[in-house]
Amino acid sequence: DCLFVTDYFTRTPRKLNAFRSFASVELFHFNMPDDTVVAVWNLITFKEQGGTFGDSCPDRNVTVYFRSGAPPVINPFHTSFPKDTIVPGSFAVTLTWTLPNRTTGVFNITSPLPGDWFLAAHLPKDEGKISVKGLYEECQYLFQPQLIVQRLIGIPVLYPGYLVDQMIPVHNKSTLYKVYIPNYSSSVKVQLKDCRISNRTMESCPVFLKMRAKAPPLHNSTYTDCKDRMSCELETKLPFWEQWYYILVDKYIGNVNFYFQIQVQVKDCSKPRSSSPNSALNMPQSFGSPIGLSLIDSLPAAGLPPMMQNISGNSPFVNEETDAHLLPSSIVNTCWPIRPTLRNELDTFSVHFYIFFGPNISIPPNRAAVFAINLMPVLDSGGVLNLELKLNVSSVMGENVTVFGCLSHGTPLTLADNSTVSCESEFSAGFVLSVNTTLNITKLRIPYPQTGTWYLSLRSLCTTDHGFAVCSNVTAEVYLRSYLTPCINDCGTYGQCKLLRTNNFLYAACECKAGWDGWGCTDNSVAYSYGFQLLSTLLLCLSNLMFVPPVAIAIRSHCLLEASVYIFTMFFSTFYHACDQPGVVVFCIMEYDVLQFCDFLGSLMSVWVTVISMARLQSIIKQVLYLLGAMVLSMALQLDRHGLWNLLGPSIFALGIMAIAWTVRTIRRRRCYPPTWKRWVFYLFPGTVIATSAVALYAFVETEENYFYIHSIWHMLIAGSVGFLLPPRAKHDNRVPPIQRRRGCGYQLCVNEHEEMGLVDPAIVSINSICTS
Repeated sequence: DCLFVTDYFTRTPRKLNAFRSFASVELFHFNMPDDTVVAVWNLITFKEQGGTFGDSCPDRNVTVYFRSGAPPVINPFHTSFPKDTIVPGSFAVTLTWTLPNRTTGVFNITSPLPGDWFLAAHLPKDEGKISVKGLYEECQYLFQPQLIVQRLIGIPVLYPGYLVDQMIPVHNKSTLYKVYIPNYSSSVKVQLKDCRISNRTMESCPVFLKMRAKAPPLHNSTYTDCKDRMSCELETKLPFWEQWYYILVDKYIGNVNFYFQIQVQVKDCSKPRSSSPNSALNMPQSFGSPIGLSLIDSLPAAGLPPMMQNISGNSPFVNEETDAHLLPSSIVNTCWPIRPTLRNELDTFSVHFYIFFGPNISIPPNRAAVFAINLMPVLDSGGVLNLELKLNVSSVMGENVTVFGCLSHGTPLTLADNSTVSCESEFSAGFVLSVNTTLNITKLRIPYPQTGTWYLSLRSLCTTDHGFAVCSNVTAEVYLRSYLTPCINDCGTYGQCKLLRTNNFLYAACECKAGWDGWGCTDNSVAYSYGFQLLSTLLLCLSNLMFVPPVAIAIRSHCLLEASVYIFTMFFSTFYHACDQPGVVVFCIMEYDVLQFCDFLGSLMSVWVTVISMARLQSIIKQVLYLLGAMVLSMALQLDRHGLWNLLGPSIFALGIMAIAWTVRTIRRRRCYPPTWKRWVFYLFPGTVIATSAVALYAFVETEENYFYIHSIWHMLIAGSVGFLLPPRAKHDNRVPPIQRRRGCGYQLCVNEHEEMGLVDPAIVSINSICTS
C-alpha cells in the first residue's frame, strides 16, 4: 500500500582532466533521499572541440568512482599510501565510447544508503605534453551525472515493545516496516507470532524475515527463514545508533491473505545494573550519573497508533523486570558510558578534539573506556581524521599490558571476552589499534572520513602464556590525541596541500612534485634523485648565460637600451627557474608570482626590442616604440600569461614595422635592403633558423619529462638568435673638422661613410661645396 515517488537530480557538465592527483579529479555531490529503493545514475560523457562536437577527438576512457558518506579515496596508479593510513572502500565504473562524440553509462544501486553520495571522475594519465595555450583547439571531455531515485512513501513505523497485527494482501508478496533505534541500544529483536491464513492458524510462519540498517534490506542482508518455526525471531547485536532499521517480511505462499503479529524489542544498556552509576562512568564523579532513555520510555501513550497492543495487556510500557530479563548479563557491561570530546576549530579542516580532564586517560582493568568524536555533516568529510595513542609505560608497574583500541563509526564496538578483543559486529567493522610496553605509540589516519559520530573504545589486557587475560589491579594510562587536518602530514616535503571546492563542498588533496606520488606524496618509486634535481636546476639557470654574448654585442653596437633588456631577461629568467623547481633544490629571492611575471615580460621584451632594432628607425621613434611595447606587454601578461597571442601579437607587429621600414629603404635606394649578401647569409638567415627552431621546440616538443633540458636549449637558442639578428653599430660621417680646413675658396671631395649595415653603395658619394673667406 506504499506510494512510489520518483525524484530527479542533475549536475552541471564539467570538463574532465587527466589524472595526476586527486586535485585533478572532478567531484560531484548528491544527497540520497530516505526510503530509496532504487537509484539509477545516468552518466553522460561527450566531446567538444572549438565549441563544436569533437568527432575527431580520440576516445579516452572515463573512470567514475562512487562512495557513500564521504568522497572516494582513489588510487588509479596503485601507489603506496603513507604509513598507518586506512583506505576506505569505494567502487568504480569505466565508461567506453559507443558513439563518435557521446557515450552514456547507467549504474544501478538497489536500496542505497541515504545521505551524502560522492562521484569522482577523471581521464587516464596523459603523456604530459606542455602545449601553448591557443595554438590549436583542444579536445575537451565533459561529464554530467544524473540521478533518478524511486522511493517509498508511507512505510509503516513500528514502535519498540508493541505487538501489532499485520496482513500481507493477496496481491503483495512482501511488506516493509521501519523502526528507529535510539542511542545506548545493545540489540534489536524482531518477533513474528500467530501466523495464519484467513482464520486458520498455521504451525509455522512461511516467510523470510530480513533486517537492515539505514536502507531497505537487500538479498544479502541479515535474514532468517521462518517456514519451520512457530515463533520467528531475528536479533541483531550492537545496532547502529540513531538510525532507522528496515524490516522486510517476505511470504512464501501466494494468492492468499497472510496474517501475523510483529513486535520489535530494543534492549537498552544506558542504565548499568551491575554497578553504581558513578563507578560505571569513566569520568570524575562530579559529572553525575548517565541518563539514557530508550525510545519506549519517551513515547507518550496518546501518540501511539490505535492498532498497537501492549505486550502484557496491562501497561503500554516495558517494565524494569521485563527489560532486565531481555538484557543478558553478557551484554550489560558492553555499553559503557561514553565520554564526549570538545571540538576546537582552528581553521578549515583544522579541528582538535579535546577530552575532559585529558589528554591522559586511565583505563581500568575491568571495563572499557569509550570516547565519542563527532564530525560535522559534509563539512568534515573533506579532511583527514588522525588518532595518536601512546602508552605511559611507567603506569603499568612492570606488567606486560597491551591496550587495544577500536575505532568504529555509528556505534561503539566493545564486544569482548576476557581473552580476545573484537572490533566488528554483524553490520559493521572498526579499525584496531594497540600499544604495549614494547611498542608504546601508534597512529591511525583516515582520509575523507564519514561524518557523524565515531567511537573509540579502549581496553587493557595482560599477556599470559595462554594469550590475553584481564589484568589484576593494573590501571594503564595512555595519552590520546585526536584531530582533523586537511592533508596527511601536510603532504610532506615533495607535495603541496591544496584546498579545493566543488559547488558548496570543500575538500583537500595533495599535489605531488619531483616525481613523488601517492596520497600523501610518500611514494618515491619514480621520484627524482637529489643529483637529478640539482642538474635540472643548474641547466635551466646557467643556460641563461647565453645572453652574455648578445649583451656584449649590444653594448659594442651602442645599443644600451637593448643591452639593458637582455640583462633584465637573463637575471629574472635565472632566478625564476631557480624558484620554479619542483624538488628541494629551490632558491627564491622574491615571491614566485613576481619572478614569473618578470621572466615572461623580459622574454617578450627581448623579442620586441630586437625586431624593432633591426628596423633601424630614428632614435626618437625607436624609444617611443620600446616604451609603448613595455606597457602593452605588461597589460597582456596581466590578462593571460600563457596565451599564444602574447608572444605572436608583439612579434608579428614588430616584424610588420621592420618590413615596412626595409621596404621604404628598398624603394628609396632602388636596391634590396639589406644590400650585402654577407649580411643575409652569415647573420639574418642563421638567426632566423635558430629562432624558428627555438619556437618549434617550445611549441611542439616540450613535455614535463624533458622540460629541464628542452627548455634549457630554448634559452640558448633564443639568446643565440639575438646575437645573430642584432644589427651592427651605425657608422657616422667622417667630415673634415673645421679647424683643418684651408682658408680661401675651393672645392673638397667628401665621401659619406655612413653605411647602415653595409648597405650604401661605395660608388655613391656626396660633394660638399665649402667656401670660406
